[in-house]
Amino acid sequence: MSHSISKNFNFFSLFAFALPTMAMMVLVSLYTIVDGIFISHYLGSNALSATNIVFPIINVLLAVGIMLSTGGNAIIAKKFGENKPREARENFSLIILTAVLFGVFVLILGLLFVEEIVMLLGATPILMDDCVTYLEIMMYFAPACMLQVQFQTFFVTAGKPSIGLVLAIAGGVSNIFLDYLFLGPLNMGIEGAALGSGASQLIPAVFGVVYFFTVKKELYFVRPKFDKGVLIKSCGNGSSEMIGNLSTAVVTYLFNVMMLRFLGEDGVAAITIAMYGQFLFNAMYLGFSMGVAPVFSYNYGLKNVNMMTRLFKICIRFVCISSVAISILAIWGSPFIVEVFSPKGTNTYEIGAYGLVLFAFNYLFAGFNTFSSALFTAYSNGVVSAVISFLRTCGFLVASILILPEIIGVPGIWISVPVAEGLTSFISAFFLIKHKISKGYKYAPKNSAPQ
Repeated sequence: MSHSISKNFNFFSLFAFALPTMAMMVLVSLYTIVDGIFISHYLGSNALSATNIVFPIINVLLAVGIMLSTGGNAIIAKKFGENKPREARENFSLIILTAVLFGVFVLILGLLFVEEIVMLLGATPILMDDCVTYLEIMMYFAPACMLQVQFQTFFVTAGKPSIGLVLAIAGGVSNIFLDYLFLGPLNMGIEGAALGSGASQLIPAVFGVVYFFTVKKELYFVRPKFDKGVLIKSCGNGSSEMIGNLSTAVVTYLFNVMMLRFLGEDGVAAITIAMYGQFLFNAMYLGFSMGVAPVFSYNYGLKNVNMMTRLFKICIRFVCISSVAISILAIWGSPFIVEVFSPKGTNTYEIGAYGLVLFAFNYLFAGFNTFSSALFTAYSNGVVSAVISFLRTCGFLVASILILPEIIGVPGIWISVPVAEGLTSFISAFFLIKHKISKGYKYAPKNSAPQ
């Protein structure tokens, strides 16, 4: 295996190794954010609300893609650590094929039932046409979306995180250019926004396929060998990441319903802006976790306790310090974030500028929970990882959304995420202590006390 994930890491070398993936995830999150900026400025707040109404379907697609990539990545990196490269490549090829087939399945299903799906998601008559148009076009790019998600992770496993970063930059730049072209000079409306976002996903998808077919180094395509156990274990390992994204679909739906009930279409536009901010800030933590996960998995396969404990201490310090900094930045910058999407004086701006200040407190806890869940995935403990992910993105959050607005009204909608993340942080800390993560996880000395 490449020496890039087997070397003796310190804080700076580990951060440098994870940085391309962090930047890549931030850039990928900008796909959605850039769409929102162009849509809100060229088409208005109703079109922005329409994209958020159908976003749960995109979340489902991403959920399965991330589940396969992160869960399969833990297996593949561990097998390289165990000196089983052929098995690792066969598993990799099988996972990629499975992801493509699922993308094709979603494409067919989405096109056949697009109107029924949009109605089920709660689109109002005002938003109906834009919802159908946007979702229908996005479905054609479902297989490319799946491949893009896979390669974000597997370029790291291959020891080439910089390639993933370059592809993310290329996709992001093309998305910005195409959105401007289609919505501005060509005046294509919401069809242009969907085409710009979808077409930009083809760049990392196509390049990744060509790369892993032609570059025969550590990780590359071979004839896939069907192994039901590998697929089941990949799904189990990555179930927490899948739950997180599926829960985002459910939560987006509930946020939309609550905002329509209390504040109408402008409320949906405001919560959409808040979720864009969450995509951007959380993308950094997800990218960091994805970037360091193969290193944890590799050293877990080697039973290198010293390196496992050192990596944990480095990561937890980074996450805790940066969480405070990002929370302060988000609270201070809330009015500026809203103004990017909606000018001062509009109803959407007034709702969003107030709400984002409350919403931003979730960043104090989100990074810690994201890293904790990803760490257990890297150690192939999908159960604990799934519990953490489920509580923060569904269990506590759904309960907060349903209960808090009934008690305190609109502020209850905005503080739902901070409350859920805060409660989950106690659960994350409990599991980290119980499983002696700071002592080397399963290889901790039996007489060592949890800490």
